[in-house]
Amino acid sequence: MFLVEGPHAVAEALASARHQVVELFVTAGAAEREADLMRAAAAGDIPVSLVTDRVAASLSDTVTPQGVVAVARMAADSLDVVLAANPRLLVVLVDVADPGNVGTVIRTADAAGADAVVLAGHSVDPHNPKVVRASAGSLFHLPVPRADTADTLSALQRHGVQVVATALDGSAELFEVAATGRLRGPVAWLLGNEAHGLASDVAAAADLTVRIPIHGQAESLNLAAAAAVCLYVTAHAAAVRTTP
Repeated sequence: MFLVEGPHAVAEALASARHQVVELFVTAGAAEREADLMRAAAAGDIPVSLVTDRVAASLSDTVTPQGVVAVARMAADSLDVVLAANPRLLVVLVDVADPGNVGTVIRTADAAGADAVVLAGHSVDPHNPKVVRASAGSLFHLPVPRADTADTLSALQRHGVQVVATALDGSAELFEVAATGRLRGPVAWLLGNEAHGLASDVAAAADLTVRIPIHGQAESLNLAAAAAVCLYVTAHAAAVRTTP
């Protein structure tokens, strides 16, 4: 079980086919404001408990609680199920520790049309409250399985998914690679820890290592920003491939 906070995230959890909301806690004020949410809970025969603002604050992970908290079952996401569906675009985060980054990558992957985000190695739990909040509901839209890094790389290769890693010293420049058509899929983007990037052996296991061009004086891009660039370049490549 895990907690889902806020009316938007709770609404997405209620609509999710992969998660089951088992209970809802709301303040009187929130119940009045969120009539649609109350109707959705009633339609799903989900128990709703009215709580005080103090109780709602104790359940909250935010400075300004919104008075709506759900208890949901964790989805049984697995890498095998994801790969069996012949995905075209995946994100693999390796040892990524910051929950805000992970949640933002999940949200970005959802927006770019990715099929799943795989949390490999010692990456943060996808049900961490900050991950749930930063994903802005996208956690409930696509699978987010956890897996061993080596097992993930082996499984991707067995299923014919091209693994592309990002690195400051990548052997090829992202947009040049995109122009060759190599990103038309299926592709899995491999991104590493915020501070240290990918371990050398993990990067070496990728089919291709690319760098995102830096035109100004910044040393590098934030992990979530780098993921956004890579995902949208790949989504565009796939769209070009399927356009008559």
